Amino acid sequence: MNIQRGKLVSGGRLQLPVELRRALSLADGDTVLMEVVDGEIHVRPLRDAVARVQSRLREFVPPGVSLSEELIADRRAAADDE
Repeated sequence: MNIQRGKLVSGGRLQLPVELRRALSLADGDTVLMEVVDGEIHVRPLRDAVARVQSRLREFVPPGVSLSEELIADRRAAADDE
């Protein structure tokens, strides 16, 4: 992708050109993560960051195991012990 120009608008908001929004599949109201790296602003959709973390963690979860079901079972057991 070519370099695109954006601008800061009132309140310090960053206005992204439509080409960048389309390239990142961003719509109004989507949450993005912003980070300053070596004097540059890196912007990425939150959903992509979450998907990347889930992918990395998947290798530590055995096939057929649901971590959410295990967590719920642990919480119910803890509540029963109270």
